[in-house]
Amino acid sequence: MNNIVLHHYPASPFAEKARLMLGYKGLAWKSVFIPMVMPKPDVMALTGGYRKTPILQVGADIYCDTALIAQALDELVSAPALMPAAVEGLAGPLAQWADATLFWASMSYSTQAAGMAQMFAKAPPQAVQSFAEDRKAMGAGMPRPRPADATGAYKAYLQRLAQMLQAGPYLLGARPSVADFAAYHPLWFTRSQTPVLAGILEAVPTVLAWMDRMAAMGHGTVERYTSAQAIELARSSTPKPVDGEVFQDDHGIALGSRVTVAAESFGLEPTEGTLVAATTSRYTLAREDERAGRVHVHFPRIGYALRALKP
Repeated sequence: MNNIVLHHYPASPFAEKARLMLGYKGLAWKSVFIPMVMPKPDVMALTGGYRKTPILQVGADIYCDTALIAQALDELVSAPALMPAAVEGLAGPLAQWADATLFWASMSYSTQAAGMAQMFAKAPPQAVQSFAEDRKAMGAGMPRPRPADATGAYKAYLQRLAQMLQAGPYLLGARPSVADFAAYHPLWFTRSQTPVLAGILEAVPTVLAWMDRMAAMGHGTVERYTSAQAIELARSSTPKPVDGEVFQDDHGIALGSRVTVAAESFGLEPTEGTLVAATTSRYTLAREDERAGRVHVHFPRIGYALRALKP
């Protein structure tokens, strides 16, 4: 387990989701800080195009999107499970709602003027503009709720979470699941990164108590690492075998084809490679990089588009 690397930056909400999942698993991992905005040349060496945060690296295997990172962590260490069998049918869809609908309401609320001013209070003036331009490019015209609409939605969603927590200490009962980590990180962002706006959470004390329970899990055992070390780790490692994985062909694209995979709604930069696996839950592309060597880049099926490249 000495080859687990998380590429992230401290203020990223999705990175906090991954950090907390690593802590819940009790794992030791290496921390590589990456830029908040493009360019990200060391990230590109590993992913070939995907630029969202965080990225989980296990040797020469690169996992994109925290939904897939949760699955990868359960494959590495089965207990405690992020997808407990008793609630698996509910945990996945609830996490998907939290990572999308709840997340965008939270972010639209938290990044209004007062929140942005607090986030960048100690940064140079051009940092705000660079961040705004970078995120606008990532969205590529994706609609975002206005602050007033986001505020009303966020309040309603917090009440829903409070109602769920009436039945137990976690959203789906006595033990946490991936749904808790997905719902936690947008609220964490409001509470920790834009505390000037965190008063919205005071109306739901049961949610605040749940947040405290989640935060108490910690981040595991963390060792600082450089991006150069991470790239060398990939070069000196071999991707895990994919032989024997069940091939689910929904596109008429054969294994071994040159393809791209890209997110469908946010962070649309494609990754190009050779399709070496397409299972019920993920795509795996093999790619060669002059710095990182041969790597396998993994994406979830949900939320990502697979396309064949023309010969």
